[in-house]
Order: sequence, then C-alpha cells, then structure tokens
Amino acid sequence: MEREGNDCFVGNTSLTASPFDGEASILSSTLLLDHVGEVTLTFRSHGLSWNLNEPLDNDVSTCLGIKYFSKVATGIKLSDMYAVELNDHGPIHISSLPSATECLILGEDIKMYRFTVHGFIRSKNQPSQCILVEYTFGHKNLQTCRIWVNQLNASLKHEVGRPKNLLVFVHPRSGKGNGCRTWEAVAPIFSRAKVKTKVIVTERAGEAFDVMSSITNMELNSYDGVVAVGGDGFFNEILNGFLSPRFKAPYPPTPSDFDHLVKYNGDSLVLDEDEIVDETSRRNEDQYPLISSPTQSGSRISNLNSEDKAAEFPVPNAWFRFGIIPAGSTDAIVICTTGIRDPITSALHIVLGKRVQLDIAQVVRWKRTRRSEVEPNVRYAASFSGYGFYGDVITESEKYRWMGPKRYDYAGTMVFLRHRSYEAEITYLDVESDETNLTSKRDHDGNLLREIRSTHKSERCICRINCKVCNEKPNHASVGVCSLTPHLNSEETRWARSKGRFLSVGAAVISCRNEKAPDGLVADAHLSDGFLHLILIRDCPHASYLWHLTQLTRRGGSPLNFKFVEHHKTPAFTFTSSGNESVWNVDGEIFQAHQLSAQVFRGLVCMFASGPEV
Repeated sequence: MEREGNDCFVGNTSLTASPFDGEASILSSTLLLDHVGEVTLTFRSHGLSWNLNEPLDNDVSTCLGIKYFSKVATGIKLSDMYAVELNDHGPIHISSLPSATECLILGEDIKMYRFTVHGFIRSKNQPSQCILVEYTFGHKNLQTCRIWVNQLNASLKHEVGRPKNLLVFVHPRSGKGNGCRTWEAVAPIFSRAKVKTKVIVTERAGEAFDVMSSITNMELNSYDGVVAVGGDGFFNEILNGFLSPRFKAPYPPTPSDFDHLVKYNGDSLVLDEDEIVDETSRRNEDQYPLISSPTQSGSRISNLNSEDKAAEFPVPNAWFRFGIIPAGSTDAIVICTTGIRDPITSALHIVLGKRVQLDIAQVVRWKRTRRSEVEPNVRYAASFSGYGFYGDVITESEKYRWMGPKRYDYAGTMVFLRHRSYEAEITYLDVESDETNLTSKRDHDGNLLREIRSTHKSERCICRINCKVCNEKPNHASVGVCSLTPHLNSEETRWARSKGRFLSVGAAVISCRNEKAPDGLVADAHLSDGFLHLILIRDCPHASYLWHLTQLTRRGGSPLNFKFVEHHKTPAFTFTSSGNESVWNVDGEIFQAHQLSAQVFRGLVCMFASGPEV
C-alpha cells in the first residue's frame, strides 16, 4: 500500500477526493462485470456507474447479417440498491460480443473473487412494478472486493428510513392459500438486506389481532414496523389490534338531532354520551369475527397496564410503518399504495424504507351490552366500508370459503340477482369547497351537473407518488387529534341528510383499485386527504344497476354518473337502518350494525410504500 497526499491505492483501486458535486469521496476500480466484460466501476454518493473499457461499436453487434443492439445497464442509484454481498471465489462469465468475433462463441468463464450488488429497475410496461436485478463484479484481489463491499454497505446504512427489525404476520390460508409460499418467495430479499424478521404464521382467526393488541409498547418500540402477508381483511385485523388499545380519540361527530339508538329485540335505547366506556368491555362484547375471548382480553389489558406504564408508543407515529405483501383475494390497499399487486415490489418498498401516509376511518357501532347498557364498538378501516349489496356479498361468500377467491364472484352474482334494497337514513358533513363533488346537488340540478362532470372528467387529480393533494398542509394549525381531522374544524360545514331505499351505501377511504375495477370505486380518491367518499346507490331498475356495475369494470368508466347515484366527499357521516338486518363489510370483514357513525383521520398511519408511479 502506498500513500501520496489524499490518495490511497490498493491494487487497481483508488480512493480519492471527488472533484465535483460537493462529494467527500469517490471510489473507482477496473473490474470484470459478469456477462459483460471489463468495466471501470465508479462510486459516488448518489450511486454506482460503470463504463465498458472495450465499448461496443455504436452499441451494435452483427451476427450472420443480423444486428443486435446492446442494452447493458451503466449504473444503479444508491436508493435503488437494497443489499451488497461478498461472494465466494467463483466464475465470472465474459461475453465475447464486444470483441468482433462472433456470436458462435458466447464467451468464457474466469474464476476470481466476486461481490454482488442487489437492486431493482422499473418495468417499462408497468412503471409501478419493481424488477429484481443483480450485478456481480469480479477482481483477482480479495481485498479490492472487500473495500467495495464495505464502502457500499456503509453507504446503505446511511440511507434514511430503512427498517432493521420487523414483525411479520403470515396468513397461510389467505387468498388461494398461498400465504406461506408468498413469504418464502420474498424472504431472501429481507435476509440479503439484513432486515431482522420475527415471523408469526397465524393458526386461527383473530390471532394477529390478539398478538398486536397484547404486545407491550416496550416490545413494539423495538420494531420499525409490522408486515402483513395476506389480504385487506388480514391487514385490517392487524391494524385494529394495533390501534384499539393505543389510539385515543373522540367518537365521530353527529348532528344535533341524532339519537344513538340501538334496536335490540324491538327495543330502542339511548346512549348516555357522558358515560366513559372501558376498552376491555367493548372488546369483550364483540366476539365476531376477530375479537378474542374475555379471558384473553382480560390478561391482555393486565399486561399492558403492568408492563407499559413507562413505555410510550405515540399514535400517530412518524417512524413506525405498516407493510403489506399481497396474498389476498383483492389486495386493493396494496394496489393503491404501490401501484401494483406484486409481492416482489411490495417487499422492495419495505426494505428500501418507502413511506406514505394513509387515512384511516373510525367506524363506531352503537350497541347494547349484557348489562343492558349502550356502548360504542369501534372498528378501523383502511380502504372501504359498505352496507347493502357489499354487506350481503361478504355474508354470502362466507358460505363458500372452499371456493377460494372465486367465492366473491359467485356470491356477487347471487346477491345481484336478488336485487334487495334497504330503508335507511344517512347524514353527512357537507364540506363547502371547490373540491366538493358536484353530485351532492344532483337532486336539484342533475342534468346540468352531469354535463359539467363530463367536461371536467380529464381534469381529475389522480393520487400518485409525491401527490400534491396528500402533501398539502391544512389552512389552519391544529394540535393533537384535531390535526388529524382538519375538515371537521372548518367553518364551512353543515349536516346534510339522505333518506330512502338504497341498494348499497359505501364509504371509500381510498380509490379501492383492484384487478376487476381498474379505476376503483372513486378514481380520484386520495391516500391522505382527510376525506371519505360516501357513495349512495338508491333503489333502481335491475338493468340500471347492472350498467352501473359494468362501468366499475371499465378503465375510464363513469360509475358515478347516474341519477340514482349520490357521491359526497365528507369527513364524517352517520347511518341508521330501518330494518332488522344490517350487515356492513369493513375492509372485507363482517360488521353487524343497525346504527353507526364514522369519521376519517388524515394520515393516521404510515405505510411502507410511496404511492403509484402513474
């Protein structure tokens, strides 16, 4: 080793001061790139770049009169790398194409010391999809390879937000029963990235809820986040287990004439709103479908009180994130947050430490307890809550779980053919702003508003990476929980009412894009704008409802452009059923409620995602 000024030379490797971009150092070597040839590899603070030392003539090779265009990568950003590994002494394949002899001889193998850089590139056909790539470099000197590995790994450690320790829940029967296989396919990404994972494969319904609600804050603070390998319903179970014992917020606002009534065997009861409801009893009373038994719940609260007095876990939490590796039937949350339903892409978003905030809806059911008292039962939703058609489909599908994801198609067809409507009353906070959906005045000016909607259809602001709407700060400063409900504090709000017979009542937190509804229920819904999209489908002829559903399946369709469809952008709403049957679908899980109220908390949780690319 020789020293001269600020330069350090090890074999053909030099470490020198960078003369540009204000960088502190630059590392450059002559190495062999597997399946390419000899390159000059250079590392700067933003990433790696390399140049062929024997460049292709205009990047074109000819074989038997046929031209082959070279598409060899020339670099990778540091933000696109997730691991660097020092390999065993082994072969590096050298292509003969750059040298002009011919493609009949494909190349040769040279044994040497190697290291591999793992990263990803974007798919050209699906910009949101991440495709794994690896670049293996070789050198005859082991020390040279070690210098590169150490330098790159040191730089990766300084990448902000990348997780080190994760709690992973795997639903083995999710979707088509591929939960375990899905995790096994992406687990090497986590091990290469040196992310520690504690994996829990659930064995019963509600197990993930019990673990998340009983885990101490001290242990939870040791993780950078929680990953769900499953579908939307499984993530909802984990989310509710996390929020239920930790997130303290007031119940949704209601209009002054709203009585918290709960029908029970024909009786109506009124809730004393000053009553303080204990979280333990609330959870004990609702055993279906995700709630633990009273014995388990009691011990859970005991553990939290005894072990967590000194440990704090604030909610919302800026550094703690949730990730979903899709293995479900619909995976709408993954599609909306990453842009694609792909386990590899989701795993890369997680290990690379991507971050996007997500609105969460608080859905409160008012019910009677065994002590003949009325208490609120709280459920949280990250994507959608629906009544009528949606509740009937999820109820019907439970009879055909053996069919796998196809049960939803079958159940949906059966429910559609029945064409049932329900008497209900909905009140919602009407926010007077330029962004309020025009269909809120459809009853008065239906024809005019449909014409205005079609004129501005191309101007819809779609949520995507670095979304301006989601990143917009509220006009007024708020603190605490009030900062999560900025639209409730607006002076330009009033309660509006809609009553009648409805085929369905839906509240979308996000657009709910999926493979069968490419634009989702509401194409321009956002991940973190603090609004629910209330969609009311009034009773209508069978053929009209079919046309509405058909529009949902079309990219660029107009499912909301019907006289029997009401669409209201609101931060809160209430619902009261006039019938005896009232089943809601909350993120794919059954939630029975004759009367409920709901509000949305803006950006309550953070996800390991960055939003869709397009």
